[in-house]
Amino acid sequence: MAETTFFPRRLILGAAVISGVLLALAVHMLGARYGLDLGGLWRSDTHEFIPAGAAIAWWLIATVGFSGGYFTATLMQSAADGQIPHRMRQFLIAVGVLLLAGAGQVAAAPSPVPTISGMLAALAALCLGAVMAFCGAHFALRRG
Repeated sequence: MAETTFFPRRLILGAAVISGVLLALAVHMLGARYGLDLGGLWRSDTHEFIPAGAAIAWWLIATVGFSGGYFTATLMQSAADGQIPHRMRQFLIAVGVLLLAGAGQVAAAPSPVPTISGMLAALAALCLGAVMAFCGAHFALRRG
């Protein structure tokens, strides 16, 4: 019978956080392309208290960062035990590659957001994605 191998806890945590941050940044870039801009919070020309697009972008980035960290940590724990079917692994790799390729295509296009506002929004998305990915990975590791 084959012996079960385990990934070190810190390796799983680090990989899950990196994966969650990359997914959160990809969603931020795709969302900014379609009008869900975090920079709407810092604009003074709007008459709304908080623009709906900015609020949706915050929640979307936080959700993707958390779930990306959580599911990556869970999948890495399952992968060490050999419990992930081969087709599921291929599907998840294809979805990740397509999402990151779409974000790369969006990043190559000219930005509709001014430079300073775009930089602040990207930094905010990076920080939000990192914190939420860490929380998701931490909860997945505590559960397992």
